Amino acid sequence: MCDHCGCGEGAATTLLNLQTGKETVMRHLHDHAHDHIRDHNHDHDHDHSRDHSHDHDHPHDHDHHHHNHVHAHTTSSSAVVDIETRVLAKNDALARENRAWFKGREILALNLVSSPGAGKTTLLERTIRDLASELNLFVIEGDQATANDGARIRAAGAPAVQVNTGTGCHLEADMIARGLQELRPSTGSIVMIENVGNLVCPALFDLGERAKVVILSVTEGEDKPLKYPHMFKAAELMILNKIDLLPHVDFDVGRSIANACKVNPAISVLQLSARNGDGLDGWYAWLRREAANVREAVFNSSPEPIER
Repeated sequence: MCDHCGCGEGAATTLLNLQTGKETVMRHLHDHAHDHIRDHNHDHDHDHSRDHSHDHDHPHDHDHHHHNHVHAHTTSSSAVVDIETRVLAKNDALARENRAWFKGREILALNLVSSPGAGKTTLLERTIRDLASELNLFVIEGDQATANDGARIRAAGAPAVQVNTGTGCHLEADMIARGLQELRPSTGSIVMIENVGNLVCPALFDLGERAKVVILSVTEGEDKPLKYPHMFKAAELMILNKIDLLPHVDFDVGRSIANACKVNPAISVLQLSARNGDGLDGWYAWLRREAANVREAVFNSSPEPIER
C-alpha cells in the first residue's frame, strides 16, 4: 500500500490540457488523509467538503483551538491502517461518482494498466488511427513525469489530458474527475485511461471505469499473473502484446494464459501486436461490443420506484 512504499508523500500532481495548454496543480488524496488523522476536540464545526481549498497544515495559534494531534508517523500501525482505509474509502466514493457520470453519458471508460514498456501507448496510438472515423476516442494519460505520451496521443488524433503524478505510482478517482472537466468527452464516446506503469497500486484504486484492461508483453515473464495476482484478478481483459517478437524470446504463451486464468478464471485474453497489427481485429471487436453494451445498459436499467 502506498503509505508503506512512500508513493504520494509530498507529491505534486499536475494536470495538463494538451488542447489548450492549461496546467492545473492538484492536491494528493494521501496528503489529505494525513491531514485528517488527528484527534480534534473542536468547539466549532469544520466543513471538510470535497472542494475545500484551505491548507489543513497551517499552524493553529488561536486560543479557541484545543488540538491533540496524533500524526501517523508517530503512532502505531493502527493509525497507518486508518489512513489507508480513509484514502481508499474516499477514492471509492469519488469513483462511484465518476461511474455514474460515465453511465449518464453512455461513455465506455477503460482503465489500461501494465508494467512500464508493455506497449499501452503504442496500442492506443494504433487504435486511435484505425478507428478515428468510427469511434470518438478520448484519452487521460497518466505518468509520473513528462507529457511525452500525451503528445503522442494528440499526434495520433485524439483529444487528451496528461496527468503527472510526481512521486505517485497510480492514478486516482479525483484525478480522473478533474481530467474529465478538461477533456469534456462527448456522449457515447470511449474514454481510455492509460494508468501509470505499475502492476501494484493501480489494482487497488477504482477510477470509475467499466473495466480494467491489463496488458502483458511477451518480453515479460509468463509468471507475471502469479506475481501480481491482484491486478490480474481485477482485470476483465488481458491483452498479450508484442506477439511479433515470439520467435525471438523465450516465452510460453499457453503457460501465461493458464497463469492468468488460475488467478482469474473469468478473464478474457486477446493476443496481438500493436506494432504490426496482428490480432487487432479482436481488440476492435471487443471495443465495439463493450461500447454497445454501455449504450444498451442505459435502456435496460430499472427505473427508480416512485414514492407515493
